[in-house]
Amino acid sequence: MKSQSLVAAALAVLPQALAITPEGMLSANRYGAAAPNPSGEFALFTVSNYSFETKARSSWWNKLDLKTGKITKWHDASGISEVVFVGPKDTSIIYVNGTNEEGDGGISLYSADANKLQDAKLIASLPAPYSGLKAVETKSGDIHFLVYTKAYPNGTAYNENLAEAPASSARLYDSIYVRHWDTWLTPQKNAVFGGVLKKKHGSYEFSGELTNYVTGICDVTCAESPYDQSDESDYDISPDGKHLVFLTKDTSLPLANYTADVIYYVPFDGSAKDAVPIQARGSTKYPEAQGAAVVPRFSPDGKKIAYLQMNGIAYESDRSILYVADANKKNFNVKRLAGNWDRAPDGLAWAPDSETIYVAAPDLGRERIFPIPVKAGDNYKPKSITDEGVPAGFYVLPNGNLLVSDSKIWTSRDIYSVNPHGKVVKTYFQANKVDPALKGLGPEDVSEFYYSTNTSEIDQQAWIIYPEGFSKHKTYPLAFISHGGPQGAHFNSWSTRWNFKVWADQGYVVIAPNPTASSGWGQNLTDSIQGRWGSYPYWDLVHAWKYVNSTLKYVDTSRGIEAGASFGGYMTNWMQGQEMGRWFKALVTHDGSTSTLNQYASEELWFMNHDFAGPFNQTGFDKSSPYWQWNPLLYVNNWATPHFVVHNEQDFRLPISEGILLFNLLQTKGVPSRLLSFPDENHWVLNQENSLVWHTEIFKWINYYSGISKASSPY
Repeated sequence: MKSQSLVAAALAVLPQALAITPEGMLSANRYGAAAPNPSGEFALFTVSNYSFETKARSSWWNKLDLKTGKITKWHDASGISEVVFVGPKDTSIIYVNGTNEEGDGGISLYSADANKLQDAKLIASLPAPYSGLKAVETKSGDIHFLVYTKAYPNGTAYNENLAEAPASSARLYDSIYVRHWDTWLTPQKNAVFGGVLKKKHGSYEFSGELTNYVTGICDVTCAESPYDQSDESDYDISPDGKHLVFLTKDTSLPLANYTADVIYYVPFDGSAKDAVPIQARGSTKYPEAQGAAVVPRFSPDGKKIAYLQMNGIAYESDRSILYVADANKKNFNVKRLAGNWDRAPDGLAWAPDSETIYVAAPDLGRERIFPIPVKAGDNYKPKSITDEGVPAGFYVLPNGNLLVSDSKIWTSRDIYSVNPHGKVVKTYFQANKVDPALKGLGPEDVSEFYYSTNTSEIDQQAWIIYPEGFSKHKTYPLAFISHGGPQGAHFNSWSTRWNFKVWADQGYVVIAPNPTASSGWGQNLTDSIQGRWGSYPYWDLVHAWKYVNSTLKYVDTSRGIEAGASFGGYMTNWMQGQEMGRWFKALVTHDGSTSTLNQYASEELWFMNHDFAGPFNQTGFDKSSPYWQWNPLLYVNNWATPHFVVHNEQDFRLPISEGILLFNLLQTKGVPSRLLSFPDENHWVLNQENSLVWHTEIFKWINYYSGISKASSPY
């Protein structure tokens, strides 16, 4: 980690980066995680990009030779959406084509040798839009596979192309949780299906039947796996193909109020009726483990199942803990590993010997990988084997090394191998040294500092991102960016939505603080936000700004701007009514909360029940209630700073009325303001053309008020 002395050293080396523009960033290649073949000889990964000239997207697969490091184009992605290594050879694959010959909205499965794709054979046509392929070769040579898609309540697969269109568009609900993220919920729910590809004449033949392992498990609600908008990370198949595991929300609890998950263990030749819960609430020797669970994974020897789970039954950002269960329905014998470790892992992978589990966890502004032995006790303290960046994926190779695909603030993808002791064995790919739009970007563009605050015993961290041609002898206006969540963090990772370097290269020094609620500095800092939305994190940001103002002489705070999305948008709205709001020339709110009294217009009620220390009811109007106390509208009379508002119509987490309310009040008060809305975007702006407009309009606004653009108007 860089100390303050290292910050000074970094300033002595002037960055040689070329400015990265919004167009360059948005049209640059986007890379998937490199997935190795079973022998560890090569890996495959996807690449895609967008052309603003042709208005077209391109995508393809690359092949990385893990011995030589050579990267070659493997196949156009148009015909292959997913690949699984499975079969008699280390180069044997099954792949998914997102269409089928019938053209009915289904998919096709092909078998092939990864080195002879031209000889691929069609082995199955499935009449629904299945995805999430996982497959293993059984002792007989047959292949057992899993996929998922939406299913009707009777268990049959749902295909929108084949479904009869209703005469009415009406939606009718009898319980809460009627929509989520950007989708209105329907009777059709995700389900995991399993099938058999029988070995025949050197290829395979589909048995013709798919088993639904999920639909029909019902109580207060009905099981769904993958849950809602999750993916194949919610289920796994055993190495011998005899069993599978999947997770679903706890069906005994209302969906909108609780985060509890249950992981089920099912024989492959069984059905939903045979599903047995591994860690149902109160069934293990850890009764406190009642919260959300993720990534159930069989060990390579098939004897154990690892997973991560939180304790809090209604808290989505509680500390997750690693557990291991025996793959034995008579006694799962769940064991907790490193239970006292003050980090919250969110991903895992087994070592080949089934004796070690590698987990990824937020840690001091990065997401690092830590090995944990299966024999670890509660007091075991994991040590990281990676440093900078945030992994998009990591795989353990047959030789015990890890193949890591990550990103950093200065590069959209690095691919490298690291040994179990933390030594980088080989760096295969660095996007900032290959992609023209990223040319010249590097770690010298980024630094960090720690500052003291009056809300916590520990110092808090903030990132510094420098503009093109930075000189410590010049001054640059401040771009102060508040993160969302609120439980979350500004990480050392690439983003195509809030790319710090793109903002910096407009001519700013970007400061991205990690105040109270941030993850990666211990659970106490994360939890301290509860009931204090406008208090602790606000004062932390005040102290971060004051540190910059008094210490970083190259930052011109008198010309600074502030921006934030989601909770960061709320914080921007809160600042607008506080003294800090007058410290900036302009503010930007993206999909933020304007009135905390409106929190129950959202979908995940557990979130506000936790963060506002209880459900919203008549007491929410008491002056001591967090719903009332931290409402930005209490200070609307103070609003004065020019304010750019973004709010999207498909954002069901924070409905568009919040943005319209904010804009209406700003306009009524005569505060210079502008509203940007996308009818087809959700909480995020994902479409490249929309994102270009987002960047263009926001930068016009802030560059005018900061004085960078020298324009005569922000419009």
